[in-house]
Amino acid sequence: MNGTYYISAEKMTVGYDGRPLIENVSIGVRRGEILTLIGPNGSGKSTILKSMIRQLKLIAGTVVLDGRDMAALKEREIAKKLAIVMTERIRGELMTCRDVVETGRYPYTGRLGILTKEDKAVVAEALETVHASDFADRPYNAISDGQRQRILLARAIAQEPEVIVLDEPTSFLDVKHKLELLDILKTMVRERNVAVIVSLHELDLAEKISDRVVCVADGRIDRCDVPENVFRDDYIASLYGIRTGRFNALFGSPELPAVEGEPQVFLICGGGSGVPVCRALQRAGVPFAAGILPESDLDYPVAQALSAELYAIPAFSTASEAGTETVRARMLEIGRVISTVPTFGETNASNRVLFEAAKAAGILISAEEFLRGSDA
Repeated sequence: MNGTYYISAEKMTVGYDGRPLIENVSIGVRRGEILTLIGPNGSGKSTILKSMIRQLKLIAGTVVLDGRDMAALKEREIAKKLAIVMTERIRGELMTCRDVVETGRYPYTGRLGILTKEDKAVVAEALETVHASDFADRPYNAISDGQRQRILLARAIAQEPEVIVLDEPTSFLDVKHKLELLDILKTMVRERNVAVIVSLHELDLAEKISDRVVCVADGRIDRCDVPENVFRDDYIASLYGIRTGRFNALFGSPELPAVEGEPQVFLICGGGSGVPVCRALQRAGVPFAAGILPESDLDYPVAQALSAELYAIPAFSTASEAGTETVRARMLEIGRVISTVPTFGETNASNRVLFEAAKAAGILISAEEFLRGSDA
C-alpha cells in the first residue's frame, strides 16, 4: 500500500461469524481526499466500512491508521483521529441535539466528561457548520431523520478528527440537505485537510464529490479509480447488473426504458433543450423518434435511451443531403413534430430543413404547447 494513506485496509478479509464476504481488500484514503464506495445493495460496502472502524472483527488483514495498526490503538486514541457517521440510530432518550454533539468531545475530556468553555465553543461551531443551531436544544428524539443525520455529522465534526467515515449519510436527506452535507464534507477536506471515506447510493452525487471511487460487487473490489473512469454507461450497467433502462453517464442518473412501438411524434431538438420533452413523452407512454443529433450533443444520450427511433450522426459532423432527405420523409410519415430549437446555425442546417418541412405540412407543435399539457 501507498505509505501516504492516512487510513488503509491491507489484504483485509471481511464477513460475519468467521464467514468471508469479501477477501483481499486493499484500499486507502489520504488526507485532503474523498474516497467513495459504490455498488449494489448487499455487495458489502457497509461491511467494509464497519470492519475498517472495528465495529466488525477482521477475519484477516490489518487496518492502519496514521501509520499504526489500529488493533494496537486504544479507543480514545482512535476517537481523536477517526469520527464515524453510520446509519444505525443512536439512543438519544432525554438528550437534546446539543447533548448528542457534545459526546463528540469526550475523547478530550477527563473521566467525568466535563466540557470546558473551549469544548462548548467547538460544539457550537460544529452545530453552526451543519446549520443546526436553531434546533440544537430540541430533544434529539423529536427531530426528523434528516435533522438527526446533520446532528450526527456535527458530532463527528466536534471530534476534530483527521478522518471521517460515513455510511450512506444522505439516505434521509432532501435535495437541499444532501447538497449542504456534501458541501460541508468538501469544505472540510479542502480547508481542514480531513480524509473522508463514504458509501453512497446516489451515483450522481458520488460522481461529483469523489476523488476516487471504490466499486464493490460480487464479493470483491471490482475497481478503484477516478470518477471519470468509473461513471461510464457500460461499466455502471455491468456493475449494477442493469437490464431495464440504462445509466446516463453524462447526467449521472438512470434512465427508464424507451416506450416501444411505432413512433407517434418526431422530435427536433439539440443543446439539451430536448431532455424534458424526451422524458415527458416517456412518462406519457408515447413512442417517439428524434433527430438529427450529433453524438456530441447534450440531448443525444437521453434521446438514445428513450426514443424508439434515433437518427444520429458522428460527433461534430453535419448530415448529408441524402441523409437529411431520408429523415425528412420519415418525419412526414410519422405526421406530428415537436421542435425545441428556435433557431438553426450553419452546423444545424439539416434540422432547419426538417423544421421548415414540418411547418409547411402543418404538423408542427411547440415544446411549450406540449409541456403545458397538450394531448400527445
